[in-house]
Amino acid sequence: MSSPEDRANESNRRIIEEFRASHGKVGGNFAGAPLLLLHTTGAKSGDEWINPVMYQDVGEGQVAIFASKGGAPSHPDWYHNIVAHPEVVVEIGAQTRPARARVALPAERATIWSRQKADFPNFADYEAKTDREIPVVILEFA
Repeated sequence: MSSPEDRANESNRRIIEEFRASHGKVGGNFAGAPLLLLHTTGAKSGDEWINPVMYQDVGEGQVAIFASKGGAPSHPDWYHNIVAHPEVVVEIGAQTRPARARVALPAERATIWSRQKADFPNFADYEAKTDREIPVVILEFA
């Protein structure tokens, strides 16, 4: 049986390794960005998957993540996984914590999404590339 890291694409595998070796700091496209590792259970496979994802601290023991997929016309696989199985595990820095994922309500999405686009303009570019509304997902820590 393969590990979640073995199933990740080569780019994600390198990011995961660098993230863990440096307690959450990575270079390249994610240099200086708030990054976490999201562990999900596959919606169809039931396998564990790990994805590096940018996040925004929204306070009250919660962070938001963004199902942007670089502006692709479809949601990322991890989004389908959390809709099917909202209990996730999150690595931020050197900490690993369980969390429950939920899609942000429209009013909270608007505020969080606006801030994300202001802080990281590439998210506005992703939005412009697609006709879908990019979901904002709240991870609530236990």
